[in-house]
Amino acid sequence: MDLIDEIYTAHPFYGNRKIKAELNLTHHIQIGRDHTRTLMKTLGLQAIYPKSNINLSKPNKQHKIYSYLLRGVKIIRPNQVWSTDITYIRLVNGWAYLIAVIDWYSRYVISWRLSNTLEIEFCLDCLNEALDISKHKPDIFNNDQGSHFTSKQFTDILNNNKIQISMDGRGRCLDNVFVERLWRTVKQ
Repeated sequence: MDLIDEIYTAHPFYGNRKIKAELNLTHHIQIGRDHTRTLMKTLGLQAIYPKSNINLSKPNKQHKIYSYLLRGVKIIRPNQVWSTDITYIRLVNGWAYLIAVIDWYSRYVISWRLSNTLEIEFCLDCLNEALDISKHKPDIFNNDQGSHFTSKQFTDILNNNKIQISMDGRGRCLDNVFVERLWRTVKQ
């Protein structure tokens, strides 16, 4: 099971077929697809891929979009890269929205906020708390192109702290894989 988790961490877009193939071919472990699926379910692993039903990353055409700065970058120390995202949590009578700021090196959740609306204040509070809590500011802050993260209020906080801004490409959930994996864990 540790090997499946290791393969999945390296390739979070792998489903049970590719993990089975990796185990069979690379590690010479003969395992069937059904057993691989069962072990992945036990571990709470599921392939990450773009889903079309809900999109919380609606861009605002007036906001500036920044380039993705993390392609090929080796994460070698804490506070090198922080990342954030918003997810929804279904409640009996509606939705709650959760934002978290995570350190890419340690995968530690630095700050998080829960809100019953998508107003920007809970995002700003979460970012400010993360910057206040941490002794060191990140070199790069990565997020998607959603209107909360492209807003002048949000980017001004980062710019005032001399933090480089990196934004995922459109439809590229794997650019922010560590936060996406956190959301899957929280929801399961």
